[in-house]
Amino acid sequence: MRSCFILKGDVAMIKEYASTIYTAAVGTTGKETAIGGAVAAAGIVISDLLGGWDKSLQLLLALMVIDYVSGVLGAVKRRTVNSEVMYWGGIRKVVVLVVVGLATLMDEWIQSGAPIFRTAAIYFYVAREGLSVVENLGVLGVPLPAAIKDKLEQLGGDTDANIGSGKK
Repeated sequence: MRSCFILKGDVAMIKEYASTIYTAAVGTTGKETAIGGAVAAAGIVISDLLGGWDKSLQLLLALMVIDYVSGVLGAVKRRTVNSEVMYWGGIRKVVVLVVVGLATLMDEWIQSGAPIFRTAAIYFYVAREGLSVVENLGVLGVPLPAAIKDKLEQLGGDTDANIGSGKK
């Protein structure tokens, strides 16, 4: 029966586990460490420019990634993959983040600590990205509730019913 104390073998195992995590995080060479540090520094700067790493920004970024991936999958399904469309889709995502950054600067200019413009911008783009994800799911053949499908058709969304019909 083991006691609740950490034994010498356990300490060695913990050290090996910590070393593995450290190596995975920063790499084994000076170049890998420098690149990891540069990426971390860039992440901190970008996060600061976007007003901090909060739940609303995390949701926006998650929806942006899901939208991009589901859009590419939809294009693969329809056999309409186009590198230029994918490129400009990525540029649009970057421009959304620039708008959030500008909204953050406006908030700090008008009244620091009250992220009104940033919040409005993020909520607007979360709604837009969410709608785009739902449209992409429709293209991929994921069953959607009838009410959502009807609304998307009214808005001219790309659902299965609209593919090839000339609507867009």
